[in-house]
Amino acid sequence: MRLPDKGGDTDDLECEMIGKAWAKWRSGYIGRLVVESLRKQGWMYGIAMGAMVVVAATTAGTAWMMENIVDAMTTPEMRSQAHWIALVVVGLFGAKAFASYIQSIFLARAGNRIIAVQQERLYNRLLQRGIGYFAEIESSNLLMRVTAGAGAARNLVNIIVTSFVRDALTLVGLIIVMIYQQPLLSVLFFVVGPVALISVRYLLKNVRRIMQAELKYLSEIIQVLQETSNGIKVIKVFSLEGRMTDRMNIAIKRVEKRSNDIASLQAIASPLMEFLAGLAIAGILVVSTLGIGGSEPPTAGQLMSFITALLMAYEPAKRLSKMRVSIETCMVPIGMMFELLDEEDTMQEHSEPKEMVRGPGEIRLRDVTFGYQGTLPVIKDMDVTFEAGKTTALVGQSGGGKSTIFGLIMRFYDPNEGYVEIDGQDLTEVSFASLRRKISYVGQDTFLFSTTVMDNLRYVAPDATDEEIVAAARAAHAHDFISQLPEGYDTQVGENGAFLSGGQKQRIAIARAILRKAEILLLDEATSALDAESETLVKEALDKLTEGVTTIVIAHRLSTVLEADNIMVVQDGQIVEQGTLNGLLEENGSFKRLFDQQFKKPTS
Repeated sequence: MRLPDKGGDTDDLECEMIGKAWAKWRSGYIGRLVVESLRKQGWMYGIAMGAMVVVAATTAGTAWMMENIVDAMTTPEMRSQAHWIALVVVGLFGAKAFASYIQSIFLARAGNRIIAVQQERLYNRLLQRGIGYFAEIESSNLLMRVTAGAGAARNLVNIIVTSFVRDALTLVGLIIVMIYQQPLLSVLFFVVGPVALISVRYLLKNVRRIMQAELKYLSEIIQVLQETSNGIKVIKVFSLEGRMTDRMNIAIKRVEKRSNDIASLQAIASPLMEFLAGLAIAGILVVSTLGIGGSEPPTAGQLMSFITALLMAYEPAKRLSKMRVSIETCMVPIGMMFELLDEEDTMQEHSEPKEMVRGPGEIRLRDVTFGYQGTLPVIKDMDVTFEAGKTTALVGQSGGGKSTIFGLIMRFYDPNEGYVEIDGQDLTEVSFASLRRKISYVGQDTFLFSTTVMDNLRYVAPDATDEEIVAAARAAHAHDFISQLPEGYDTQVGENGAFLSGGQKQRIAIARAILRKAEILLLDEATSALDAESETLVKEALDKLTEGVTTIVIAHRLSTVLEADNIMVVQDGQIVEQGTLNGLLEENGSFKRLFDQQFKKPTS
């Protein structure tokens, strides 16, 4: 949920967005969240609610007992009952203390379970998303949805439960005590209450707008931190510290301003309630001493019991009056959370997916046309077959569609027209899991998890033995440098392999592909980060890895694909040439020009 930048018709756009958010809220976000939470954590909330009932009853009972306490201290006839009254008071306060403890414990546990459940659901939903989703949404936005949304879900359910059980019951019990002790004086309370509640209504007009803006700028803070962490070398080299500091300071100040605005709105209710309570007490004092209405002045015990109940009613009444404001502060992040959970993914698995059959691994793009959302076609009416067990090299200028072909084969995207098939099976009809088991991939932007070398290798083959992992590392010529690390295979690699060189990361990625033992191998500039010596070693490993495996190689350095069984030149989304190395050189076409650019020695 992104707010537009200020200017022009910003207010109208914001009002429209707020209206949509409000409509979704009305359509059942709260009900859905409360029902789900109570169904899954019902027993914990049940115990907490039972404790809240005890808290409400003992609070009202304390106010009721004030009459007996005061009378026992001021009336000689009642002094003989003082010890019994004291025991009852101790019992009331003891029961309230124990019930409050039980309430807090189980409310916290239920709330923590809500956060855990929502974060699990959000993460599982993210993993089900297609690659295109992650290209369209910023990672800082995702972090806000997962963290702020789950936290707001907990807060919302707790607010509703405590407000409708503890606060409402406490208020009702205290009102009963007030009416019983002094019916006439209670009228003043019923005048003050509605005035206080009505006075809070205007706060709701601004809370949603401010919360949306605050979440937007919180997302900006996270984004700046991520960019600083990932791009610190560029920031240092180009002296961008000042610009990054300005960006961060602006975002922090905007969040601070919105937080102050929300604090101001939330703070209005308390002093307003206190002022109105003061008016009510002053009015009660006047009415009780003057005996208005012809009634006899109340006894000291009755008056004390009434005033105690009135003062005790202040806190639950204040919380109930602020409930709507508190709910509104939760609705924006909850709306963002449900958008992530409910939004339909463009990449859907077949309703009755088939398992990929075992086969040689022949790949065919049959009359495929594909373009990313909002762009012109990247692949245009492509009909090409990658032979099983052979190595095919894709070459050509950047932007021609080579990486897009990989994305279609791994079914990160579906073609707009045509079909992608492996061993004659349409990829849209098979399960994601069986398709991905058939494919291994090594990219130029090697990604490693922030864990040990051993764990990074074992992720792709959980059942592999240590001996098999070491053998794969040896085959990728990675074992020697791994053994020299401080803790060998148990060495932490840092965030995305920050403690390793580019060549080391690349060889671990190749070892990972060797462990996978897949029938299809996709190599996207797999040796781009290696020096000449490492490239020679890894090339030997790849030669072993690709034996009998359907291999497709993307390479801009033609030296890495000269021994391919077939070479295809990809240009503007089409295969313009294909054949063996010698055959393409004889054609004197696009490949010959690329070859000459890289290998032809300049004439002196």
